Amino acid sequence: MKFLHAMIRVKDLQKSLDFYENLLNMTFVKKKRLDDCELYYLEDEEHTAQIELTYNDETPENGYENGNAFGHFAFSVKSMDEFTEKLHKLGYEYLYEPYVIFSGTKISFVKDPDGNEIELIEKKHD
Repeated sequence: MKFLHAMIRVKDLQKSLDFYENLLNMTFVKKKRLDDCELYYLEDEEHTAQIELTYNDETPENGYENGNAFGHFAFSVKSMDEFTEKLHKLGYEYLYEPYVIFSGTKISFVKDPDGNEIELIEKKHD
């Protein structure tokens, strides 16, 4: 069995597309219209997983609430320093600044435009 995608609802489609495409280097793959929403599929650089952004025709004015069961998405980064430069250049900020957790591995967290947490992981290479 293979993991295909995770779906999240978004309030502002363009802000979400900008975040995932420009900051996280995801690539738009396809769009599908359903009766009450549009689905936008974005794929990671290695073509192994996708995120489905669901933009409903009737979106709550304040957006969606994140439940207490969901934690975060995790992405690998080659260089936390290069990612930090890109993050600031695009006008985003860290939720948690980069720090070392074990064996030289660095992690940090950001939030997407809808408040979903994204963990960034830079593994130490020997």
